[in-house]
Amino acid sequence: MHHRTIGELMTRDVVRARRDTPFKEIARLLADNDVTALPVVDDMDRPVGVVSEADLLRKSADQADPSGRIPVPNLEAWERAKAEGSRAEELMSAPAVCARPDWSVVEAARLMETQRVKRLPVVDDTDRLLGVVSRGDLLRIFLRRDDAIRDEITQDVLWRTMGLAPSQVTIDVRKGQVVLGGSVEFRSLIPVIERLCRSVDGVVSVTEHIEYTTDDDQSPPTGTRRNSGGAG
Repeated sequence: MHHRTIGELMTRDVVRARRDTPFKEIARLLADNDVTALPVVDDMDRPVGVVSEADLLRKSADQADPSGRIPVPNLEAWERAKAEGSRAEELMSAPAVCARPDWSVVEAARLMETQRVKRLPVVDDTDRLLGVVSRGDLLRIFLRRDDAIRDEITQDVLWRTMGLAPSQVTIDVRKGQVVLGGSVEFRSLIPVIERLCRSVDGVVSVTEHIEYTTDDDQSPPTGTRRNSGGAG
């Protein structure tokens, strides 16, 4: 199976800021390029942080409300320093959380989740910036056509990996939702087929109604299993 890598999904034409890029220039770069955050790079083009709209808005949030209706927020010391910053290196969130171009969607998504970030600078082996991958970029795998998903399951999962003839397992794919039917020899094959199908790029869900001939698996079934004949 061919899993799309971050190098295939990332945006390569990256707008970036330097450590000394001033506040207003950052705001202009964000607005002109219709992005919500920028990597901040050093003189070797290595990401040292990320500056976002939220970082810039902290300056406004730190100002007193002219109407007096909303109190000035009680900011932590580091938040106060950011609010008073005027250059990228003072405003950015650091260090930069980065990905590698050969990573899978799963690896990048897990890092985004654990670090609570919406995008990752992508760097090469020398830590130089190659691109940026966002949540939206990762979601692009779910735009795959149903027939492409069906073909990959048929050829790569069933035939090349499992050694099963296409006539043994039926596959219906609609809007990324996979329904499997048919019959296999051994019950133990069913969870393996299901797991491999779930790993195919673009698959939203997998439901299986596969029957088996021989029950060679002593573990409790995960759903209703049918024995189509033979030893059970």
